This record gives sequence, C-alpha cells and structure tokens, in this order.
Amino acid sequence: MGVKLGVLALQGNVSEHVRGFERALVEAGVSHGVVVSVRRPADLSDLSGIAIPGGESTTISRLIQKNGLYDPLVRFEGGIFATCAGMVLMASRVDDARVKTLGLMDMSVFRNAFGRQKESFEADIQIKGIDHAYHAFFIRAPVATDAGNGVEVLARIDAGIVAARKGQHIALSFHPELGTDLRLHRMFLEGLGIGE
Repeated sequence: MGVKLGVLALQGNVSEHVRGFERALVEAGVSHGVVVSVRRPADLSDLSGIAIPGGESTTISRLIQKNGLYDPLVRFEGGIFATCAGMVLMASRVDDARVKTLGLMDMSVFRNAFGRQKESFEADIQIKGIDHAYHAFFIRAPVATDAGNGVEVLARIDAGIVAARKGQHIALSFHPELGTDLRLHRMFLEGLGIGE
C-alpha cells in the first residue's frame, strides 16, 4: 500500500493543504500516495501524517471536540504538520481559554500576534535545515513566545518563534500551503521517512 496522509477538514485551508501534499508526494518520488480529508476518528486510520490547517483556532478547537477527535489526535502516532491556527492547537499553553489545545508541543503561543487581517504580511525568513530564504505568508498569525522540553526552534522573527519541530511534528505560524515552495512539506515527509 502507498503513503496515506490526511488533512483535518473541519475549517480553514483544507483544499490548499490537500493540493500541497499531493504535489510534495510527487516531488518526493512517491507514486502511490493519497491525501484524504479527516472529519471523524475513523479517518485517522492508516495515516502516516496529518495537516492541521490554518483557520479560526477557537472554532477548530470546538469542532475537534464535537467530532470526537480530541483524544484520537492526542494519541495519533504519525506526524502532524500544523500551520497558523494549527500551531495554536499544538501548543501546551495559549493566551485564550476558549482554545483547548492538544498539548503536543511544550510551547506558549500568542494568538493573533500581529493584529487583525489588515496586518497580514509576507516575509522572507531563514529556516533551520533549509537552504536559502523561505517566503512566508503570515495571515492573522500567532507566534510562540517560548519553547520548552524537546521543542526545536526552526525559525524566529522579531515577534517570536514562527517555526518549531518536535519529533515528527512541525508547527508553523504561517501558511506554506499558499505558496509554491514545498521545502517544508518535504522536510515533514522526510521526518516521516517518506521520499527519495
């Protein structure tokens, strides 16, 4: 059987993540890869990894609980590729009590660190393990203000930590699915042992 990845399809940039991982699997030389939508616990079976997309973190948190996905995601043995709101959900601490985080990465996250939608921006950032600058899209983005046990900081900007890794998990405050640069997708796949 080929590689199977999932995208949490409760709210946010679901189709963009599906397309991004489909392209990344092709680039990685995976001929029998599939990317599926995840809406219920049974959808997690046989997945090597899952993306938690950007969106509205309080809404995604509520829908994770409503759909019975909270405990299955905490116990998920594959890797998690978390972007924007996904980074908030991965944290152990967040500045909004309405968000029930998964607590999978020992870090504190500040939601909407840059303000409202009009304060969204793009920036070229340096990411550990990636040659040349990465063009990142920050949309109502969070930042991590600290990283603790086992969390490797991959990128910082003046406001705080914008990329981090723990084991097979990668958390990003920006939106790699909105661009054409697949280097972070490939880094995630390589962490799962997928690709050439």
